[in-house]
Amino acid sequence: MENNVKVQRQEGAKVCLMSPEQLQNKFPWINTEGVALASYGLEGEGWFDPWCLLQGLQRKVQSMGVHFCHGEVTRFVSSSNRMETMSGEEVTLKRIHEVHVKMDHSLEYQPVECAIVINAAGAWSGQIAELAGIGNGPPGTLQGTKLPVEPRKRYVYLWHCPQGPGLETPLVADSSGAYFRREGLGNNYLGGCSPTEEEEPDPGNLEVDHDFFQGKVWPHLAQRVPAFENLKVRSAWAGYYDYNTFDQNGVVGPHPLVVNMYFATGFSGHGLQQAPAVGRAVAELVLEGHFQTINLSSFFFSRFYLGEKVTEHNIF
Repeated sequence: MENNVKVQRQEGAKVCLMSPEQLQNKFPWINTEGVALASYGLEGEGWFDPWCLLQGLQRKVQSMGVHFCHGEVTRFVSSSNRMETMSGEEVTLKRIHEVHVKMDHSLEYQPVECAIVINAAGAWSGQIAELAGIGNGPPGTLQGTKLPVEPRKRYVYLWHCPQGPGLETPLVADSSGAYFRREGLGNNYLGGCSPTEEEEPDPGNLEVDHDFFQGKVWPHLAQRVPAFENLKVRSAWAGYYDYNTFDQNGVVGPHPLVVNMYFATGFSGHGLQQAPAVGRAVAELVLEGHFQTINLSSFFFSRFYLGEKVTEHNIF
């Protein structure tokens, strides 16, 4: 946590570290048992509605001439060339020329000619990569390296607690993995907790498991905020993470063999926060051929083949 705060301060974030005593004085409703240190953002903090942001961005780019086509990608048409690497390995380079898109409510597909394909298909980006032939080679080779992104189901719960924390409540991320924030002015709260690998739910549907809240989320919430011992869940929903099984971090930039496919995926729950920077970075790669604002080469696809994980600590 201290190292994270050091990096955040170097980048201009106003963040402080708090002892258990300082935390208790600032937020009397927190039980500090088991807390050795806490991190608190002093300014520039907040939250926003993801759907509203998406709609706003979509309307803006439409006004600038972008055309949206809703459908399912079913095929890539590509050409290929063989080459030999410096180590003597023979590889095949591909270039996608056409994408087949099955239109909504239709049996027909629309062929779309393209110079560049950006795989930002979220939880389904691994399937899109397979359609392009990524990972279809021998195991242990670059051609056999898959995009390790798959859908993982996550629950979000909304509960009411009349005696819960007040308007000064920040987003709280507990060391147990549970998190919550206020939702509006009526003592409603929104939160959840990621399951362990052994508890991963079936991603084949978006049904909510209310027993998961009772057994895995509520106990952590009530332990950290005693007022939450008396709460009532009012609603809940489920959605998908584009979960990177390799290191739970994003995949940004071109594929080394499918030379005109770029990735912007695999953010494992952090995508909305990182989207503006990633969008700019991918645009710079496409237009200029290299990063200009922030060097995101650590997130290239090649790290999967090289076994070089980008790991983070104290990220919930």
